[in-house]
Amino acid sequence: MPYYYTLGSIPHKRHVQFRKPGGGLYSEQLVSTEGFSDIYSITYHVYPPTMVKSIGEPYSVAPEIAVVNNTQNRSLQGFSVKPQDDYLLSRIPVLVNNDVYISLAAPQQSMKDYFYRNVSADELLFIHEGKGILHTMYGEIPFGYGDHVVIPRGVTYQVEFETSANRLFIVESFTPFRFPRRYVNKNGQLLENSPLCERDIRVPQNLKTFDQEGDFKVLIKKNDTIFPYHFATHPFDVIGWDGCHYPWAFSIHDFEPLTGRIHQPPPVHQTVEANNFVMCAFVPRLYDYHPIAIPAPYNHSNVDSDEVLYYVDGEFMSRKHVERGQITLHPIGLVHGPHPGAVEKSIGLKETRELAVMVDTFKPLKLTRQALEIEEQEYYKSWME
Repeated sequence: MPYYYTLGSIPHKRHVQFRKPGGGLYSEQLVSTEGFSDIYSITYHVYPPTMVKSIGEPYSVAPEIAVVNNTQNRSLQGFSVKPQDDYLLSRIPVLVNNDVYISLAAPQQSMKDYFYRNVSADELLFIHEGKGILHTMYGEIPFGYGDHVVIPRGVTYQVEFETSANRLFIVESFTPFRFPRRYVNKNGQLLENSPLCERDIRVPQNLKTFDQEGDFKVLIKKNDTIFPYHFATHPFDVIGWDGCHYPWAFSIHDFEPLTGRIHQPPPVHQTVEANNFVMCAFVPRLYDYHPIAIPAPYNHSNVDSDEVLYYVDGEFMSRKHVERGQITLHPIGLVHGPHPGAVEKSIGLKETRELAVMVDTFKPLKLTRQALEIEEQEYYKSWME
């Protein structure tokens, strides 16, 4: 996030004495990015956040790659992923490369007996079904249907769900998420013509300080391996913090679509980006208003990107037989476009009520074994008349 925020109690200056009511010092922690060269936050803990009691046996969570070199339009039925109780076990990677992992999850229970920290990737949890609260040392972020919850790498968190019916579309980025450069001014403020503004961004609230000693399990993910750490103090013992590095959220329902007289290309739907991929949100909007406009998208050649579309809700004018939670993958080297009859059918329509999330990668994606298990086998034939 580009702007400064503070929550709780902090001293007047950085790196000075900040004492507890009983006289002892709070423990200061700098959470920095790119060494000491980019955004950072400073947190103040009741206890030093360094007290490790033990480390369990690490175990692999590496994706099981089934298709390395994909040159086929494919479709996956995301809601075919079976629910599982545990949050981490429910996360099923389906499309991966060296820049991004895309996973589906249907967790049924909250994280109660452990915490989680991804130190290799920023995470974006898109909430398709369910609601709850993201708990971190920075405070709480309530979430619900349509939310993008962004968790920077290194943030320890717990997810609390209100019910057992939850569906998540998860994007792990090995470089930080950021707003597109064309959306922000030289000082980092979102521009007047951006489809999002700071009022749409939800930052942590309701900071709770857990002054607790004991045995607290934190599962730390690094390079496809989980390391079970046991700390002597609660990870959320922060009394206050300030800075620009923290989790945040925004809703797809707050994204303001950009429209035009003729069909607009996908970059107008962009939400965030990272190195070698971008994300977009397709939301209810008016169609093109040129007198002879064709609302349906034109056929498109993917010369240098793999296109992943995750269908959330609504009617999709350019596609046949779309289901909630469906994923389409249109890879580099192939042409894709509206299904037969969709172009003529779109003429004269005034608006769309669709909701979808897109990930465009600039390097090819690999398919996992689990992806093939939920694949619609003959999707590539769906353009036949």
